[in-house]
Amino acid sequence: MSTDQAHRSRWDALRVRYPDDLVTTFRDAGLWGTRTLGEELHAAALRFADRDAVVAAEGRLTYAELDARTDRIAAGLAGTGLEPGDPVIVQATNRLETVIAWYAMLKAGLVPVATLAAHRGHEVGQISRTVGARAHLVEAGLSHGRSLGGIDLVAFAVEQARDHPTLGRILVLGADGPLPDDAVDLLELGTEIDPADARARVEAIQSGLNPDDVAVFQLSGGTTGVPKLIPRAHAEYWYNARAYAGTLGWTEHDRVGHLIPVIHNAGVVCGVHAPHTVGACLVLTGHDLDTALPLLAAERTTSVLFGHVHYRAPDHPAYPELARSLRIVVLSGAKVSEDLFATVTGHGAWVGQLFGMAEGLFLVTPLGTSPELRRTTVGVPISTHDEVVLLEPGTEEPVPDGGVGELCARGPYTLRGYYAAEERNVPGAEGGAFTSTGFYRTGDLAAVRLLDGYRAISIEGRIKDLINRGGEKINAEEVELLLLRHPRIVEAALVAMPDPRLGERGCAFVVTDGTPITLDDVRAHLRALEVATFKWPERVEVVAEMVRTRIGKLDKKAMAADITETLRAEGALT
Repeated sequence: MSTDQAHRSRWDALRVRYPDDLVTTFRDAGLWGTRTLGEELHAAALRFADRDAVVAAEGRLTYAELDARTDRIAAGLAGTGLEPGDPVIVQATNRLETVIAWYAMLKAGLVPVATLAAHRGHEVGQISRTVGARAHLVEAGLSHGRSLGGIDLVAFAVEQARDHPTLGRILVLGADGPLPDDAVDLLELGTEIDPADARARVEAIQSGLNPDDVAVFQLSGGTTGVPKLIPRAHAEYWYNARAYAGTLGWTEHDRVGHLIPVIHNAGVVCGVHAPHTVGACLVLTGHDLDTALPLLAAERTTSVLFGHVHYRAPDHPAYPELARSLRIVVLSGAKVSEDLFATVTGHGAWVGQLFGMAEGLFLVTPLGTSPELRRTTVGVPISTHDEVVLLEPGTEEPVPDGGVGELCARGPYTLRGYYAAEERNVPGAEGGAFTSTGFYRTGDLAAVRLLDGYRAISIEGRIKDLINRGGEKINAEEVELLLLRHPRIVEAALVAMPDPRLGERGCAFVVTDGTPITLDDVRAHLRALEVATFKWPERVEVVAEMVRTRIGKLDKKAMAADITETLRAEGALT
């Protein structure tokens, strides 16, 4: 058995594949292709060679240049001892080199594991061991003027590799000085290889892969513990992106702005892959509006995705210049206010909404629909083969149209099971992630609204105890368990408090052993546990006892209402 076949066998032992009959259905319907993600980029480069593929502050590359550059790096990666099927932990920000690294890894047959630059040892340590990571890709220091939270990710990667059972290679982006042993500058790999030889080596690697193999691991928002691993296969993942681009009517003439983390699932699908399925250009920038909006305007961006943290963009002085070229604005992250909808529309762009998840399902408001549908719902599934049902939470009883139920889905790009999570994957199991008929339980509460001839979905809340901090999902139970490891905290509850910029932030209600505790104490505790900073509570309320319901459960709704009223009284909310 070859090495790549051995890796695939390992994935197969711990992943849930699509049933064979569905694979046939999706392929016969023209949804799934027969190429890998690396091959899809090459095919796009042959068709759109001289068109811009990606533009960022660091420069620009045409499709032909991106294809050739990633061929040579992929060939160089093959000479480092890494082999097809090897997982690579990825921690990088929105920069041109991140897109280069992404496609180079895929062409080398490696399997990116899409963690966040903000993740620390608590998350990366467990994820890398679960998946058996062989390499760790990190961005160097504070290069290109980017702040990485004061963390030296190269040093972090060295620390993570220490005593790790499988992690042996560190790949660095933006290296600007000497690197530690076992670390290599990714962008210098393959520079000595002839382009034709590099292409031949990549083709040889790709010939050993299957379009239904695991291509990428994304991370769940999580309801308990460290995020779960979501295996995404080449064919279904590319289709996910192609269907999204098709829903928005993109062509090779579009220039797609992207500000949210590019290694997020939304970043990969909506920012990287979707434009490249149709020959469009990705205009990649960071979240800071002062630098992002001028670049987007200069590049004549035609379509942009704004997360909740960007909802202030239409009020920015640089926005009118961007609005000259914008045709489409997609909003994702929270209920869209009438004022925001009216402001964006007033600048002349079509505005719609996106609701998606790393597990698969994408809902988007279709082109040509009424303002009411676009403002009050997140739209409809992007594929005619998507199946969506609303069920009474905790049951498999359907909810009639107009009622609120748990959003459940299955289809050609929605997962059939988490990786290495057998207990969560049992169909119909109590507390499991799937119904007896294979529908994924999203944990979100939704309702069907009949508008414009569509059965459009509105999101009404969530069952999962999650806090949505500017698009980053914080699992309350995970943080609460970490807080309880503090020697002075005897009870903890993390609740969402409203925030005008990020939508929500975490507020920790804690009962102590009688000793005072401060926010700084809590942060020092979580720092010592190597917890990603975006999960840290941003306010601590010390209480004598927790508010509880009549049956003795924590009453988080009451706590959230209390902190909201407190913020209003303090003038933090209007």
